[in-house]
Amino acid sequence: MFDFFISLSPVVQALIGTLFTWGLTALGSAAVFLRKNPSQKMLDIMLGFAAGVMIAASYWSLLAPAIDMSSEMGMRPWLPPAIGFLFGGIFLRIIDRLLPHLHLGQPRQEAEGIATTWKRTTLLVLAITLHNIPEGMAVGVAFGAVAYGIPSASLAGAIALALGIGIQNFPEGMAVSMPLRREGFSPLKSFWYGQLSGIVEPIFGVLGAIAVVAARPILPYALAFAAGAMIFVVVEEVIPESQQGGNGDQATMGVLLGFTIMMILDVALG
Repeated sequence: MFDFFISLSPVVQALIGTLFTWGLTALGSAAVFLRKNPSQKMLDIMLGFAAGVMIAASYWSLLAPAIDMSSEMGMRPWLPPAIGFLFGGIFLRIIDRLLPHLHLGQPRQEAEGIATTWKRTTLLVLAITLHNIPEGMAVGVAFGAVAYGIPSASLAGAIALALGIGIQNFPEGMAVSMPLRREGFSPLKSFWYGQLSGIVEPIFGVLGAIAVVAARPILPYALAFAAGAMIFVVVEEVIPESQQGGNGDQATMGVLLGFTIMMILDVALG
């Protein structure tokens, strides 16, 4: 089975990897059928865990390989990662400013982005979707990088990244669907919108893989771009949300646990 996976093109591998991460988002969202009112503490810990995974993945799976690749390609090792990282954050900042969205627990009038008459449900799902754009992009770029046979871009490392993102997507799916259920949505609707938030991962995963396969020189920039986008989401969205419920210490321990697990996965497998 693994030999068959190796024989596939990087774009198809990226599609499979991001379908896996989306599937775990859906699996986590399905927990809404079992329980309606999870504790706020548990939700905050889950968000902290997701933040920890994203921070660790940003360095070990994206920035570190970008630095190595820049050196191997004869460029200043710090320049492409620095440029890509900043542009990744700027890209997410632009989306954050333009895309109408509403964070869980906030009143409709505090919606961010361009003013719109869209329903509250749509705005809530769009806010969560923002979290998943850089995750899909990161997995896609990692698989696309394998096509060039650069030592710092291994298939095992790309699989480790997809596995880590998938693991954190499970509690993230729960952290999406359960608050929706608590706000009065039916279990089926809560599940539907929870899993729907992850659908952008296969889309951006495939786009990221295609981009780096088509143009090798952008590879270190693309890896760092995905890292910058993820760090923006962590600092702007995930960590603040995990701290709002009065469980800051527990959420912080979730960050440490998520970071440690992703670090182990990447170093052990990559």
